[in-house]
Amino acid sequence: MASPAKKVLFTSHTANFSKFNRPFMRWFKEQGYEVHYASAGEEEVLDCDTHFTIPFARSPFKLSNVRALRQLKKIIDAEKYDIIHTHTPMGSVVTRLAAKMARKNGTRVIYTAHGFHFYKGAPLLNWLTYYPVEKWMAKHTDTLVTINKEDFSLAKNKFNTNVQYISGVGIDQNKFDFKMTSKEKAQLRNSLGLKQSDFVMIYPAELSKRKNQLWLINSLAALMKSDSKFHLLLPGKDSLNGKCQSLVNALGLENNIHFLGYRKDMVQLLKISDLAVSSSTQEGLPVNIMEAMYVGLPIVATDCRGNRDLIENGCNGYIIGFSDSELLVNRVVRLSKDKKLVDTTAHKSQKIIKNYLLGKILLKMHDIYMVGEKYE
Repeated sequence: MASPAKKVLFTSHTANFSKFNRPFMRWFKEQGYEVHYASAGEEEVLDCDTHFTIPFARSPFKLSNVRALRQLKKIIDAEKYDIIHTHTPMGSVVTRLAAKMARKNGTRVIYTAHGFHFYKGAPLLNWLTYYPVEKWMAKHTDTLVTINKEDFSLAKNKFNTNVQYISGVGIDQNKFDFKMTSKEKAQLRNSLGLKQSDFVMIYPAELSKRKNQLWLINSLAALMKSDSKFHLLLPGKDSLNGKCQSLVNALGLENNIHFLGYRKDMVQLLKISDLAVSSSTQEGLPVNIMEAMYVGLPIVATDCRGNRDLIENGCNGYIIGFSDSELLVNRVVRLSKDKKLVDTTAHKSQKIIKNYLLGKILLKMHDIYMVGEKYE
């Protein structure tokens, strides 16, 4: 009689996060595992055998998380998973509480922290709210995976669990393995109202307080008014209810700052750009910067956790202070005038990013999945 297939469960409060887990789910299926996913179910999850809809909520104060805990515990107790890999702050808290009994029966629970809400420079409220919870939840975790050096150091020193470091979710080279001809690049630029002589910056990110686009727009306004060749592409959904667009209109920069919404051609947009920027105040390990590095763009980014892991100041880009608008403009102008500097930083970015490729991350996660032990 054949032994039953091993089972793995992935969880995240939002189904959208599953796109980062798909390579790992595919790997488990290749190893003969039955793969399940649990999320709030707002969209289809690919590369899994079963998708459970669980009413996770982002806020820790939502009662739906109590319902989520009850529903998920029933599923975990019934399915008897070999491994549970959980992501996102509230999704992981609910999952680890739901898996307490399963851990006693042999299930290994892995949590990947994609950037703690407490970090150097974070508001005191973040430390008072989230730090005690994560420290307490560590004892219900067999392996805590961190993706930046600041989080790794803190967790290694403060949390009672097996703490590992991997360099992000992995950059999939297959996404970039196509060439855009000069004609195709020109056509895409033209479709966005850009000339070939324009200097194009790109910041692929949700419009949000954390991503700090309002500051970025204000900081670049004078430069764009004085020289119309400077343009900024802002692809990403709007979580600020039109505040950025209103600011751009008030500044008269509608022809220079382009709100593109959600795009499926992000790689193409990167390939027609000259510089990647980030004004974020908080990151885990930003995929947008990693993808820009792989394409070969120089980077100008704010001095926050995650950005610092990827950018060596003066080597493959520049780090600037959160309120240093003058330095931001200085770096942008310098890169716009120095083709040799752009080529040098681009070459260094492409060399550094080799450590962040998906193949390497899969190998490291293989060791964590298969070699890791139960933590008592």
